[in-house]
Amino acid sequence: MRPSSRRPSHQRGRVVPFLLLGFLFGAGFYWLIARNPPAALSPAPTPAAVQARAVTARADLSDFERNNIEVFRAVSPSVVNITTVEHMASLFSRRITEVPRGTGSGFIWDADGHVVTNFHVIQNSDGARVTLADQSSYTAKLVGAFPDRDLAVLQIEAPKDRLPPIIVGASENLVVGQAVYAIGNPFGLDQTLTTGIVSALDREIESVTRRAIRGVIQTDAAINPGNSGGPLLDSAGRLIGVNTAIYSPSGGSAGIGFAIPVDEVNRIVPRLIKDGRVTRPTMGVSAAPPDFNESLGLGKGLAVVGVETGGPADKAGLTPFKRERTGGIVIGDMIIAIGDVEIGNFDDMLDQMERHQPGDKVGVKVRRGDKERTIEVTLGEPE
Repeated sequence: MRPSSRRPSHQRGRVVPFLLLGFLFGAGFYWLIARNPPAALSPAPTPAAVQARAVTARADLSDFERNNIEVFRAVSPSVVNITTVEHMASLFSRRITEVPRGTGSGFIWDADGHVVTNFHVIQNSDGARVTLADQSSYTAKLVGAFPDRDLAVLQIEAPKDRLPPIIVGASENLVVGQAVYAIGNPFGLDQTLTTGIVSALDREIESVTRRAIRGVIQTDAAINPGNSGGPLLDSAGRLIGVNTAIYSPSGGSAGIGFAIPVDEVNRIVPRLIKDGRVTRPTMGVSAAPPDFNESLGLGKGLAVVGVETGGPADKAGLTPFKRERTGGIVIGDMIIAIGDVEIGNFDDMLDQMERHQPGDKVGVKVRRGDKERTIEVTLGEPE
């Protein structure tokens, strides 16, 4: 016989209570969940009304803030963006395409459309476009440049009512600590204002020609790539310098920026507009290097080692150092001052030459041995 598959009656009696307990437990658990749902499943309470936060009134703008706003409003129309271009020839046709090369800043000098910027902004470019504050853009032509002072003048043909000239100030009476403003186009962001102070004066930087640019203004107003050529302003909104360089290992503003003083700019720009270049007159002398003075114990001054025959210095009676046949040195003249300015090296003399025109008569103070004298030299035309 096959064994029965039915449980014994005593086993069936045990199953029924267990089923009943399971049912009661499940029903109780469901009731608890229904009464107290988990937080994640609970619907968020709906507020009666959602309202914006109340606005807290503020006091009037400070005098400093109002002045910042006024300077920017007054001067920004005179500040321009400069985009340099490079001409690229197509590989498959003779078409020449203008490709943007870099950006910088500048400012309107006069209503004739002359724009002042740094020479290094336009250096090695094939052309430039000037964008005004109203976003109108014009092709610029180069009027003149003076790389020794990192200055250049462009010109655009635009309606005169769109060409408000910048107000020119002075740099000779600046003091450390006074407020300054820089407006330019850092990283291509047009019409940007930064503020700071004059942090130092009479700094010296190197131009693209490795000539020293002296009397430079140092500022902590943020100056970044693209600010080059833009104006540095005083609190009256007057031009006091042209932003030209930053000192930063990272290439971004580190709180040390430099500007060419406006007194230099105001001396050079009119000459660039008139002649296209700065004509430096000559004295007709050759100078010895600094170690010449040290080796002979000559002291401070510029040792004249050559005089151009028939030149200004020759006509004035300057005598150069010479070497005897026996090898000895015949003492000649040392230039120690031009006008009231002491001359310590060749750069000093070139700086003074730039401040004069051919035909000007200047007093040159010379020393020969222990004797000093001042002679008058009529400066000559450059070759």
